[in-house]
Amino acid sequence: MKNKEKLLLALQELKANNRKKQKRGLHFIIASVVIWVAILVIHISSLPILTKNLYTFFCSAPLVPLAYLISKLIRVDFQNKDNPLSGLGVLFAVNQILYILIAMWVFAAVPDKMLMVYAIIFGAHLLPYGWLFQSKTYYVLSVIVPIAVLILGLYCPAVIVAAFMLVTEVVFCCCLIIENRVEQYKGDIYDENP
Repeated sequence: MKNKEKLLLALQELKANNRKKQKRGLHFIIASVVIWVAILVIHISSLPILTKNLYTFFCSAPLVPLAYLISKLIRVDFQNKDNPLSGLGVLFAVNQILYILIAMWVFAAVPDKMLMVYAIIFGAHLLPYGWLFQSKTYYVLSVIVPIAVLILGLYCPAVIVAAFMLVTEVVFCCCLIIENRVEQYKGDIYDENP
């Protein structure tokens, strides 16, 4: 039993280290705000739907380089190589690529619904990050985003889905900033009162 407790304690320490050094993945969420701005601009345009969908896929390409630049601006350890859980975060992200194949099928089969499927995949992939970063924001949005996007996507044009996602990403960033500051504040209090 003591080995299990030690293992759980070590896991909690690794998660706390990762959460603090990577600021709960804030750099990636800020980068996704930029991407959803681009997607919104594309879907506001008068381009044909297949062109809009193709450009939407292109928008995802700069995510990692953009997140890297943002990590430098907000002082985040982009890779946190010392922590083995960082590799798990990468695995969670790579897993999403497999689901993008569904969006690629929708691209040709039901082009008007491709952005909806794309946004649902994005929202659903947030769930394991709730565990990794011990973040209620990730947990809540991993459920709210897919359900809300499904409802919006069935009854509204894609531009509404893009606008919803942009607003959600901005709120997401604000919530992560609050979570990070609350944790930092609590840490400062514990440091002052040994």
